This record gives sequence, structure tokens and C-alpha cells, in this order.
Amino acid sequence: MPRRRKNKIFVFGNAPTALFRLLEHNVTVSGVVGVPVGFVGAAESKEALTHSHFPAIAALGRKGGSNVAAAIVNALLYHLREA
Repeated sequence: MPRRRKNKIFVFGNAPTALFRLLEHNVTVSGVVGVPVGFVGAAESKEALTHSHFPAIAALGRKGGSNVAAAIVNALLYHLREA
């Protein structure tokens, strides 16, 4: 059986309901990128993320999206490669 890695990063560029769902569960993660875009639930989900116990990066307000999420992940990977 393959060994499961314990380091998990969840990335949300859309679907604030998915981010809310993660916040409802007691899971161990290395980080959360929460930048869903939109008018319904996006700002609230990111605000809830900032008050959670998860280490996180969030773009507050209605702005964000998959392109912002991808840029953040690329920056994290670039930083890890340089470290």
C-alpha cells in the first residue's frame, strides 16, 4: 500500500461552499489557500478562514479566483525550490 503523506495544502479558487465544508471538519493540514471569487458566500468563507485554526492565505472580500489561487501556489512552489 502506498504511504500517505501528512502534508496537505487545500487550495480554493472557486466554490466558497467547499471552503466552508473544510472549515466544518477537524482535519490536519499544512495550509489553506482560500481565494474563492463571487458574490454569494465568497467574502464570508474567507473571513471564516481567517478566524480558523488553519495556517492560511486568504484574499479578503469578493475578489479572488482560480488564477489568483494558481499564482499563490506557484509562488509557494518557487519559494520552496529556492529554500
